[in-house]
Amino acid sequence: MRKTILITGASSGIGAGMARVWAAKGHDLALTARRVDRLEALKAELEAAHPSIRVVVHALDVNDHEQVFSVFKAAAGDLGGLDRVVVNAGLGKGARIGTGKFEANRETAETNFVAALAQCEAAMEHFYARRAGHLVVVSSVSAMRGMPSSMTTYSATKAGLAQLAEGIRSDLVNRKGHDIAVTTVFPGYIASEMNDKVEQKPKGMVDTITGSKALVEAIDSEKPERIVPPWPWRPIALVLRKAPLGIVRRMV
Repeated sequence: MRKTILITGASSGIGAGMARVWAAKGHDLALTARRVDRLEALKAELEAAHPSIRVVVHALDVNDHEQVFSVFKAAAGDLGGLDRVVVNAGLGKGARIGTGKFEANRETAETNFVAALAQCEAAMEHFYARRAGHLVVVSSVSAMRGMPSSMTTYSATKAGLAQLAEGIRSDLVNRKGHDIAVTTVFPGYIASEMNDKVEQKPKGMVDTITGSKALVEAIDSEKPERIVPPWPWRPIALVLRKAPLGIVRRMV
C-alpha cells in the first residue's frame, strides 16, 4: 500500500473528498492548499475520526514554484517520505477567447499547467531518489477535445497535463530497479468550488462524495489512465473523441 499521500488543493472539493476516503483506509496524509484554516479543520476532522493516522498540513500556493519544492520536501520529512503525490490543485476560470478576459484564461493556464509541471518535477525528484512512488495527475474528460467558450483554456490545460504525465510515464518504460507508477485520471464533471467559477454549468455533474470515491478507486488501481466515474463518462469520452465539433458543443 502507498501509505503516505500528499494532495495539493486539498482544502475543498475532490481534494478534501479524496483525503476523507484515504483517511478511512488508514493512509497518512500531507494536505496542502492556500487556505490553511480549512486544512486545519479537515486535519482535526480526520484525526478525530481515524486516530491511528497522521495528517500534516502546509500552506501552498502552487503558483509559487519555489514553495512547491520546499513544501514537498517538508512534507516528505514530516511523514518519512511520500509514497504518492496527487497533483490536484487547479482553476476553472475562463471565458471565450477574444472577449477581453485574457487575465482569467492566463491564470487558469498557469495554475493548471505550469504549476502542475512544478508539482510533477518536485514529486518525481523525490520518487527517483527513493526509486519508488506514485505520481497522480488530475486531468479531465474535457481534455478529450477542444471545448467552447469558458471551457476552452481549461480543457487545453488538462489535455496538456495528460500529455505531460504520459511523457513522464514514457521515461519509466524499461527502466529497471524501481517501483514508480504514473496515473492520469480523467474525471467527469464532479461538483466542487472550482467549477462554481465556470460560466456554463456542465451537464451530468455528480456529487463530490460519489466523485471522490470513484477517483480513489481509480488511483489505487495504479493503472496508467482511468476515466471516472466509469459510467457514463467512458462512453461520453469516446463520443467526445470522435464526434464532430457541432455535436461536442451540444454535449457540454
